[in-house]
Amino acid sequence: MDWEVGDHSHGCRRNNPLQCELRSTNRSTVNGGDAFLLASGISLPRNSTSSPAAQASSARDCGLACLKSCNCTAYSYGSSGCVLWYGGLLNLQRLVDDTSGMDDLYIRLSAMDVPSSSSEGRRNRTIVFVSIAAAVSSILALSAIVLSMLVRMFRRRKQRRMTFMQAASEGGNLVAFEYSDVRRATNNFSEKLGAGSFGSVYKGTLPGVGGAAVAVKKLEVAGGLLCVGDKQFRNEVRTIGVIQHVNLVRLRGFCSHGADRLLVYDHMPNGSLDKALFAVRGGSPSLSWRARFQIALGAARGLLYLHEGCRDCIIHCDVKPENILLDGDMAPKVADFGMAKLLARDFSRVLTTVRGTIGYLAPEWISGVPITAKADVYSYGMVLLEIISGKRNARSWTADEEQRMSDYFPLVAARKVSGGEALVELLDERLDGDVDERELDIACRVACWCVQDDEARRPTMEQVVQALEGVVAVGVPPIPTSLHALSENAGAVGV
Repeated sequence: MDWEVGDHSHGCRRNNPLQCELRSTNRSTVNGGDAFLLASGISLPRNSTSSPAAQASSARDCGLACLKSCNCTAYSYGSSGCVLWYGGLLNLQRLVDDTSGMDDLYIRLSAMDVPSSSSEGRRNRTIVFVSIAAAVSSILALSAIVLSMLVRMFRRRKQRRMTFMQAASEGGNLVAFEYSDVRRATNNFSEKLGAGSFGSVYKGTLPGVGGAAVAVKKLEVAGGLLCVGDKQFRNEVRTIGVIQHVNLVRLRGFCSHGADRLLVYDHMPNGSLDKALFAVRGGSPSLSWRARFQIALGAARGLLYLHEGCRDCIIHCDVKPENILLDGDMAPKVADFGMAKLLARDFSRVLTTVRGTIGYLAPEWISGVPITAKADVYSYGMVLLEIISGKRNARSWTADEEQRMSDYFPLVAARKVSGGEALVELLDERLDGDVDERELDIACRVACWCVQDDEARRPTMEQVVQALEGVVAVGVPPIPTSLHALSENAGAVGV
């Protein structure tokens, strides 16, 4: 027979000879003898070399009976009892349809060809273990992939944020900051630089090379946070953000988070003009006349740009020393422009009720006349008078001190200018007369023209800049009507 070449006519043979046969021929045996392979659903052999084993009372006894004879090749134990087969097994057939009621056939083979229950169990356990290991490995691999993707996304997001913040630090376009970034930059708003009519200002540091210093203004009004909507706020901020001039504080970015509205500006290391102008430092002036005149000229140029250099005229509406900041070189930069747009209806209410601001407001703010750019001119004139004198214009008097109205500096300056008197007496005493008298004369005349009650008589900011630069001559201004009334009242009290 030649099973390997496909000739099945002679049946099949064992892979290994029976161990019993090897022992009978004195050949060495392996694997401990013979065993039986269960063949279920097989028709029992029909050869006549089968015989019953009456002494077998169980399948195990039947198998042992077969093992006693080297000629026994199979056994069956069932309804017919124990039946043993000797020699070849003929006419074996696998039944597919109906196997009910049939006895199982146990074919004798070398133990090497019969898988033991223990090895089968080990194989099954191995399969289970390998399956579990493969599943766990797949889960771990998938988790590693997901984790890697998350880490990569986090790093890219962090890199974008660092690039974003770096762009702001290096002077890029207007930045919409995350609230967490602003809070981190200001160390949770720990260093307060000051507070004004429309909120508090905190110092911060942007990440990146050099760590640019910024000033963060948290917009607020007397009643709490602003009511301006997020969309309106963002639109107005973007309009303001494109405005850049050497004499305007640059807006780096903004943040709109819930009810919070934050503006991020360049930080000015020398603070605001009021601190430099009115601070008492051992009796010596903090600002020389030359520095004061350049500050006045720079502030005028900044306001001129707002009025005429932008696509739409921007009225500052709150010009005062607190809103003129000084950089590291003492160059002036006008701050808080555009607040009227950002604060909407809150602006006028706060502006006309906050103490310290009223003294700089043009009369039309009180009378209800529509506000124009000439309102900024009036406020600038009041600031210019304070730059000259080094003192606050606004003072409070009781009813018993009305005669002191004659000491109101704008009135004193208007009298001296219109009367052609020596103007050096108007100068800050701490300067000890160290002044360019021509510049002082121009500054005093410009200031008195700016504070005229009738806005039609006030110059434009372009004319103010030209006058301070010496491009145009400045005539002698009249005493403003309101100041003239103060003068007459003071005279009547004196009589």
